[in-house]
Amino acid sequence: MMDIPLRLLTWAVHLTVFGLLAMAVVTVLREDQVGVAAGGVLLGALYAAGPSVEGRPVGGPVWLGALTALWLVLAVASAPFVWPAFPLLYAYVRVLPLWLAMFGVGAVTSAAILAAAWHAGEPAVPLVVGPALAAVVVTLLALACRSMREHAGPSVREHPGRTAQERPAPPVTP
Repeated sequence: MMDIPLRLLTWAVHLTVFGLLAMAVVTVLREDQVGVAAGGVLLGALYAAGPSVEGRPVGGPVWLGALTALWLVLAVASAPFVWPAFPLLYAYVRVLPLWLAMFGVGAVTSAAILAAAWHAGEPAVPLVVGPALAAVVVTLLALACRSMREHAGPSVREHPGRTAQERPAPPVTP
């Protein structure tokens, strides 16, 4: 039964990422920044590739590094690309060991705050407090999902995209 809330939360994060990316792409296209918009589409495609590499010991961190690097370039290039960082923080907690994920969350949040302040021309309280609170909420959500996944049993961890009815039955021991 734990798989339904996990799936809903995961889909909510994915929809948030793609929604924020779509808004950023449309915004930069209105400003005739076609190259930046193409970078946003590439970021979405790279994010979509995540589930295929997420559980791999090398593939997941490499994917996350590439995703972060492309996000950072786009966040510096145009202000609307600052905000997709926050649902990406969920991927840090999901892919990396907890100690490294917390370092990554702090680094990406700091980069988002700096990029937002740079685009605004000066630091402002909402540009610091908003991203910091968002990072806390996203991290707590990701940690709750991690805990739910661990308590749900190996079947959910091994087949995260399947419902309980679609997953193979556990082996029967005599």
